[in-house]
Amino acid sequence: MQKITTCLWFDGQAEEAAAFYTSVFDRSRITGTQYATDAVPGGRAGAVLTVSFEVEGHPIMALNGGPEFHFSEAVSLIVHCDSQEEVDRYWAALTADGGAESECGWLKDKYGMSWQITPRRLIELISSPDRALADRVFRAMLTMRKLDIQRLEDAAKEG
Repeated sequence: MQKITTCLWFDGQAEEAAAFYTSVFDRSRITGTQYATDAVPGGRAGAVLTVSFEVEGHPIMALNGGPEFHFSEAVSLIVHCDSQEEVDRYWAALTADGGAESECGWLKDKYGMSWQITPRRLIELISSPDRALADRVFRAMLTMRKLDIQRLEDAAKEG
C-alpha cells in the first residue's frame, strides 16, 4: 500500500468515476470496492462507500461522501504528455460528456475535477536558461486552451 493516496469526494458517482478514469488512462485498474456498513450515517448500509483504483500507477480512492463538498481548481491532477496526439486524446476524453475547457491546458471533467494536460516539452521550454525564450513560450501558452506543442515550439524559435 502506498504511503499517500489521493482521495476524491463524490456524491454517489464513485463507481462511475473510477470506471471512467480507468478507461481513459493506460496502466489503470480498479483495485477494490468497499461498502457502507450500518455504522455509516444516512442509512446507506450496503451502498458503495469507496472505490480504490490506480491511474497510471497513482493510487486514488473515490469516496461517496455526499453533497457537502465539491471540487475546485485549488486541486488538479497533472497529466504529463509526450506528444500532441497524447494531449489531444486526453483533452478529448476528459472534456467529453459535460467536461469544460479552461485556459493554459486546464480543463474540468464531467465530475468537476480539474486536470492540467501538460506537454513535457512545455516544461522543458519554460525551464530554459534563456529567459527570453522561456518568456515567449509562456506568453504563447497564456493564449491557449488546449496546449499546442508546435505553437510552443514556434514561440521558442521567434527570438
